[in-house]
Order: sequence, then structure tokens, then C-alpha cells
Amino acid sequence: MPGANPPRYIRWRLPLLIAAAVLILLVPFLLVREWTTYSHEADERVQHSLQVEATAQRLHALVREIDSLAFAISGGADGPHLRRRLELDLAELDPALDRLAGLTRDNPDQQQLIGRMRTLVRQREDLVRTLTSGHATPEQRTGAAEEMYGRYQIRDLFLEFIQNEYTLLTGRSSYADVQRSRASWLALAALLGQVLLTGGVFWLLYRQEARRTASEAELARASARALAVLQTVREPIVLLDAQQRVLMHNAAFSELYGTEGNEDSHQERLQDVGSGAWDDPVVLQRLADVLSRDRELWDYEHVQRTTDGQTRTMLINARRMQLPDRADEVVLMTVSDITAQKAAQQRIADLNRQLEGKIEQVSEVNRELEAFSYSVSHDLRAPLRHVAGFADKLSRHLGDSLDDRGRHYLDVISNSARRMSSLIDDLLVYSRLGRSALKLQAVDMQSLAEEAKAVLDTNRIVDAEETGRPLHRIEWRIAPLPIVVADENMMRQLWLNLLGNAVKYSAHSEPAVIEVGCEPTPEGGHHFTVRDNGVGFDMAYAGKLFGVFQRLHKASEYPGTGIGLASVRRVLARHGGRIWAESEPGKGATFHFVLPPQDSADPGSVIA
Repeated sequence: MPGANPPRYIRWRLPLLIAAAVLILLVPFLLVREWTTYSHEADERVQHSLQVEATAQRLHALVREIDSLAFAISGGADGPHLRRRLELDLAELDPALDRLAGLTRDNPDQQQLIGRMRTLVRQREDLVRTLTSGHATPEQRTGAAEEMYGRYQIRDLFLEFIQNEYTLLTGRSSYADVQRSRASWLALAALLGQVLLTGGVFWLLYRQEARRTASEAELARASARALAVLQTVREPIVLLDAQQRVLMHNAAFSELYGTEGNEDSHQERLQDVGSGAWDDPVVLQRLADVLSRDRELWDYEHVQRTTDGQTRTMLINARRMQLPDRADEVVLMTVSDITAQKAAQQRIADLNRQLEGKIEQVSEVNRELEAFSYSVSHDLRAPLRHVAGFADKLSRHLGDSLDDRGRHYLDVISNSARRMSSLIDDLLVYSRLGRSALKLQAVDMQSLAEEAKAVLDTNRIVDAEETGRPLHRIEWRIAPLPIVVADENMMRQLWLNLLGNAVKYSAHSEPAVIEVGCEPTPEGGHHFTVRDNGVGFDMAYAGKLFGVFQRLHKASEYPGTGIGLASVRRVLARHGGRIWAESEPGKGATFHFVLPPQDSADPGSVIA
């Protein structure tokens, strides 16, 4: 009966369509699930690396905190709170190391570093206890501090550990990104395939031949685009087979090594290319290992002589890859010319060495100048005491037989000796400011300014009583001042010198008005000002204002040694600050100084 049995292609069409639907639905689902699993595993590895790095950073911070507490206690900032905190931190070391060891139990290299850390931490713990012991001698504490930052320095171990973990993290992050990208694209492709399956199966069957033709044309265009990009890249690129024959290279490779054409028809061996530029057994062996041992070659430096006669330093990267038209794998090698970069690095290294030498010379000269100043100041004291003492004895010995001229001569000798002694004292203070270590701590600038004001007021009262002159009236205007991190003794010397300078040069103003103010800087520091209504000075001579023994007025008019402002400048230089002045003759002067933020230094620390 006609139509009882459908044609053969009709009978097989439905099973074929069902099989195709099952394959299109099931296979992408399985692949997406597999790639998603890979992506989750890669993400877990990345999170594990981040956890290891964070744990190592916390352990490093714990060691730094122990060092800070130990030096604070050793420096005199002892107290039950600091010691209790130190003991808690010391007790946390072993658990922290155990956590870090547990996280990296699958990494033998990191385990070795942790073992070394554990040894150094225990040795440093003994040094910390020596440093904070109340029975340790200064020599023992000094020795302990030197060993902590010498033989038992742990910072490099932490850096190496974190760098290793960072390398792992970089690789794992790249792998995770690849897996996520593959999973996303595969899921999208599966979705598109399922949508297209519903409405386009018959159309796809009808258009199969046309689509195949279009795909071949698109593949040809894509290959042409890829080849155009390859030839445009200015970095030499070459493909090698297992026998290290050149399969393909770009124009940049041809220009550098003198080959012709985009593809070498004779499949010339790499060691024969470029007049023997690649005839190096080490390089050839490493390239062979890329295929035979699946070892990628990263940033390998090779010095070679190219066809233009130039000796160049080349950076080689190579990895194996699969070509669509070959059954075997090939090596993709890229070459970068870093000759100029290496020359620049060498030049920088040479300049750094020269700079280090200059710095050492300047440091040595400064040390010699400090020693000379200190020695001269001390050696001048004994002759001065003799001059002053014998002048006094001579005055008492001659008594009433001494005439006015002789008495005048002895007064000049005594006054000169006292002035010289004052100069030496100021010179010693100036020298000490350059040699003493900075003891950074929280300093209340308001209290120091008020303290300096009280000292100056007391001195004025005593001078007025001794000389019988009327007391000079001063109107103080001290604004609220902040708390800064600085050396308290040096800041006290700074305020005494600046406010004393304002009092001295406003002696002829009635009343004298001295203003002190402060405002924050955009960088987080503090800008202080000290203003008076005194005699002022000509700004043409402002460059001499902060020099040692430099004075803009006669000593007979305003007493002093000329070291006070130089000492202020040195104090600010030690703290990273600066000072300058603004003035007009007869209209007073304003001194500005800026202290930068010292957030990086903990209160109580000592900086040489």
C-alpha cells in the first residue's frame, strides 16, 4: 500500500535529530560542569594563596611589633602595659608559625623557609628578652640589638616567603582567569547552541553546504588577518619544529637575522640562522626542553652577534603550541632586544655606586667637622678659665692702686672671656644637635612654648632687678598649638631660641608684641609662625640669617653669639623640616617653620 512504509531517509531522520539534540544538550552541559569545577578549584587555590600571604603579613607585623615594644622598653618607656603586650605577642609567635606551616604543608620550599623562620624567631625571642631584661647591661642590650638586625635579621626571609607565594598567586590567578573565561564562553556557546537547535535544525541541514563554504572563507580571512598582525609586530617571532627547523617567522625576525620571506622553504635549522647568532648549545638545549620536557622558557637573556655586526642582549621566551594543520607540536619563540635597557641599567648602577661614594665622603667630612667642633670647643675652655680667673685675681691684687684705665682693661678682658665662654657653650649646643640621636615621642608644642615664655620672662625680671632698668613690657599672643611627634629636648631648644630672638630684637618696641601661631599643611604637617614688632632686617641679607656666627646687627646693640638661629635650622633639618623668615627694617620679623608628618615613627622610638 502506498505510503505504508516511509522512505528510508524519513525513517532515520527522527532518530538522527533526537541523537543530535541529545549530543548538543548533554555534551555542553558536561563540559560546562567540568570547566566550572576547574574554575572553582582555581579560585580556591587563589584564595588559599591570598590566605597564606595575609597570614605571613600578620606574622611579619607581629615580629615588627615585638621589635618596637622591645626597643621601647629598652629605651626607657617601660611599663606593665607594654610588657604584658610584649608577652602576649611572644606567645602568639608559635601559633602564628604553626598556622602558616599548616597552610603551606603542600609546598616543600615554603616549609623550609618556615623552618628557618621558626629558628630565627626563637633566637630573636631570646634576644628580645635580653633587650628587655632589667638585669641586662648596656653592652648586652647593644649586642642583642645588633644581632637582631644583623645575624638574626628575619626581614629577608619574610620577603622571600611572600615573593614565593606571590609567584604562586600570579600563576594561580592567571589559571583561574583562563578557567573562568573558558567556562563563560562554553556556557554561552551551549546556550546559543540550544536556542539555535529549536528553530534552526532543518535550516542548518538545508544550509550545511553553504555554511561550510562560508566558514572556509572566514577561516581564510582570519588566517590572513593573523598573518598580517604577525608581520606587523616589531618583535621577532619564529616557529620551530622538533628538529629546531624554522617553520615560519615574521618580518622583524628577517630584518634582524638576515633571512628572507615569511616562510623558509628550505626549513633552515635555527643554529644556521643569522650567521651563527643562535649557535649556542645552552640555548638550543633549552629550546629542545620546551618540547621534550614541556618546560616553558621565560625571560632568558642571551648575548649574541647579529648580522649587522652589533652585539645585542636578547630576551628569549618560548613555549610549545599545537598548530591546526600539523599533528606534532611546535615551539613558538619570541625575541626582544633589551640591549639599550641593559646599558641603561648598567649606567644607573654605576651612577648609584658613584653617588654612594659621594655620600660616604660627605658623611665622613661631616663627622670630622663635628669632631673638630666638639674638640675645639672643649680645648678652649681651660685657657678661658685661666684668663677670667687671673683677671679677677689681678683686680683683687691691685685693689685701690688700680687706676681707671687698668680697671677698664681688666673689664674688657673679663667681658671678652665671658663672651667667648658663651660662644663655646652655644657651639657645643650646636654640635650636640648634630650628633645626638633623635628620640621621637609625642611632644606638646603648647607646653614647650609656654615654658620658653616663662623662662624668658623670669630672665627679664632678674636682669631688670640687677641693672635697675624698668621692666620691658611684652604682650604675648600664643595661639593653640598641636601635639607633634618630635624630639622634645630639641623642640625645647627651638622655642627658647626663636622666642628669645623675638624678645631680644623687640626690646625697643613699647610694648613688644610677640605672636605665635600654627596651621596644618596640605601634606599633614604643621606650619608654625613666630611674629614680633621689633627692629626687623633687610631681606637682602636673609641668606646670612641662619649661618653660624652670622649676625645682622652689632653685638653692642643686641647681645648674642649668632648661633641660635643656626641651631634652630639644624633642629628642623634633623626632623625633615625647614625654616625661613620675612621682614622689613623697623616693621618686625616673622619666622616660619614647617614640621612634616612623622606618622611612620612610633612614639618612643630612637632614630640616630
